[in-house]
Amino acid sequence: MVRSCVRPRPVRWNLDAGRRLVRKVRTVTKVDTITTHQTSRRDLLAGSVALPFVLAGAATPLLAQNSRAQDKGQPKAPETPFDANVVRRTARALAEKPFQAPDAGLPPSLTDLDYDKYRTIRFKPDRALWRGEGLPFEAQFFHRGFLFTDRVALSEVVDGKARPIAYAADLFDFGAVTPPPADAQIGFAGFRLHAPINRSDYYDEVAVFLGASYFRAVAKGQTYGLSARGLSIATADPKGEEFPAFRAFWLEKPPAQTGSMVVHALLDSKSAAAAYRFTIRPGETTVFDVEMTLYPRAEIALPGIGTGTSMFFFGPNDRVGVDDFRPSVHDSDGLAIRNGRGEEIWRPLHNPADLQVSTFQDTNPRGFGLLQRARDFHAYEDLESRFETRPSLWVEPIGDWGAGAIQLVEIPTKEEIHDNIVAFWRPKDPLAAKGEYWFTYRLHWGANKPGAPPLAVFARTRAGAGPESTRLFVLDITGDKLKGFDPAAVRAVVEADKGKVRNAVARPNPIDGGWRLAFELAPERETAIELRALLLRGDEPLTETWLYRWTA
Repeated sequence: MVRSCVRPRPVRWNLDAGRRLVRKVRTVTKVDTITTHQTSRRDLLAGSVALPFVLAGAATPLLAQNSRAQDKGQPKAPETPFDANVVRRTARALAEKPFQAPDAGLPPSLTDLDYDKYRTIRFKPDRALWRGEGLPFEAQFFHRGFLFTDRVALSEVVDGKARPIAYAADLFDFGAVTPPPADAQIGFAGFRLHAPINRSDYYDEVAVFLGASYFRAVAKGQTYGLSARGLSIATADPKGEEFPAFRAFWLEKPPAQTGSMVVHALLDSKSAAAAYRFTIRPGETTVFDVEMTLYPRAEIALPGIGTGTSMFFFGPNDRVGVDDFRPSVHDSDGLAIRNGRGEEIWRPLHNPADLQVSTFQDTNPRGFGLLQRARDFHAYEDLESRFETRPSLWVEPIGDWGAGAIQLVEIPTKEEIHDNIVAFWRPKDPLAAKGEYWFTYRLHWGANKPGAPPLAVFARTRAGAGPESTRLFVLDITGDKLKGFDPAAVRAVVEADKGKVRNAVARPNPIDGGWRLAFELAPERETAIELRALLLRGDEPLTETWLYRWTA
């Protein structure tokens, strides 16, 4: 059945925030440093959405003050001294106490909503924080309701003093939803930042923090796609995933002449509390400098740092069972890695029949991220979704992160509304209870990864039936590194850990000026095969390293 290209698309990045992988893992197949976990589509898609955390009123004096400022009948809270150490001290104090999941109760008129009704609740733009003050940023707020029942405390910071931002029902147009009483103190679910990123006279939305620890951003000329998370815990673990949540934010009022603003955040969860400082700079590439301090309540064996969450439904490498007029549907088409040895790796994504977890062991990685390389409208042919405008997200560690692994989780999905791709850094050693851990990194939201060496890249991976029950792979390669080379001087290296590779041929592509590498894979009754390819001149790499997992 052909899908309409004009139907509204849900806020997928939040709707999937509570996916739980709780079913039993059937098999584990190890290939070098890459591990495959397999479970059925039925088992996996039985997971539910859960956003379990709201602001607890009495966890610490600071949180209690923010809560009281938004309680019915209480006077406005006074200003209090504030700096980043305040958030760290609050997080440390939270972690020393047992986790308390606060009451998420709301009136039925706000909980019994579907997506379409919830999206009619809109913040009034003329009530935006800093509207009309000539500053480079404005902030608007999200109402609680639907899946977003968590009360998130919001404060404005001016000249080193913080004051809670008071909720009022008249900040919102409620559309098809029955408004709460005028004096009700419902509270906020999150916020979004606006800045003149595309035009000097208009404030576009550039970043959103809403749902668990999810947030996302765009660069100039882009539309929202994949999301980042403050922290992920036990992703794809058969015992179930834990979803930490941001519980409070402090928005520093930006100076008039600046290109950045600072947001502080407090995260809480059953296993840990954490403090964050985000320095946000919108532009051709939108950059978040992230300073994270993590305080585990209990040992965290399976943490995820620098987590990105995206969607891959199908593409030219993976169209099994697809009946759709569009050539591709995805927010990201591959995982890029710049490992501690400086090797550039490209791993195309796919929508597997079984849950897949790939582990790329490393020490002090230089960067990794989920990228959207296909930037041509005709790669998608979708006038509504405009997948070619979705941002890539590159995570650049600052300092040494030690030993660990970049993990890629690919979850089966039958619909494009689900975020089924997750990538993150996992330290080798568990995070000890009652410890303190610092992670500093830079998030680049933009068209591609920054600072890449002048290697040619694998721009597109295509796969289909080959002769004699083989699979034919066709890899398109672009980049100046290969221009002008005599084909006789270029050597194609294609390897498989199982099965056999046949007829590997690399040659220039006269149509687009790039190159094309094609080969056949004979599976020989294997059900999972790891592939590796690159082009060399002698021993000199001309391309990044292409890795791929073929499954029957």
